[in-house]
Amino acid sequence: MAQYKLKINGRDYQADVDPDTPLLWVLRDNFGLVGTKYGCGIAACGACTVHLNGEATRSCVLPVSAVGTSKVTTIEGLSANGDHPVQKAWDEIDVPQCGYCQAGQIMTAAAFLKRNPKPTDADIDAAMSGNICRCGTYHRIRQAVQVAATKK
Repeated sequence: MAQYKLKINGRDYQADVDPDTPLLWVLRDNFGLVGTKYGCGIAACGACTVHLNGEATRSCVLPVSAVGTSKVTTIEGLSANGDHPVQKAWDEIDVPQCGYCQAGQIMTAAAFLKRNPKPTDADIDAAMSGNICRCGTYHRIRQAVQVAATKK
């Protein structure tokens, strides 16, 4: 066990956990930030995506000991009122069906649009291809990313 000081959603947190504990479990079990979901545990589905210094990162395979002084943003910290352009576009297009993967999809899309504010469909498909949606809402996800790009 070791003590880790983390900066999450602009707040300071402290956890006494094993160094190899995945960030996902620290967020969920230690801090109650349950918007970040467990999907596969091998960084293949994207449900656990958070931002680490603004970059989309799979928290299920990231040991808490590797976070260091990086700033972590979860879906709960993306915007104060759920009004980030990507969140608004998700609502406008009515993307979710079951909703399980949506936090990870939104976090991936938000980081992507920060890097590429005027994406093509091919850019969107490539950026979002690592996120799995079991309901198959990929066409609505692409459409929402397009809408969010126009709102930035």
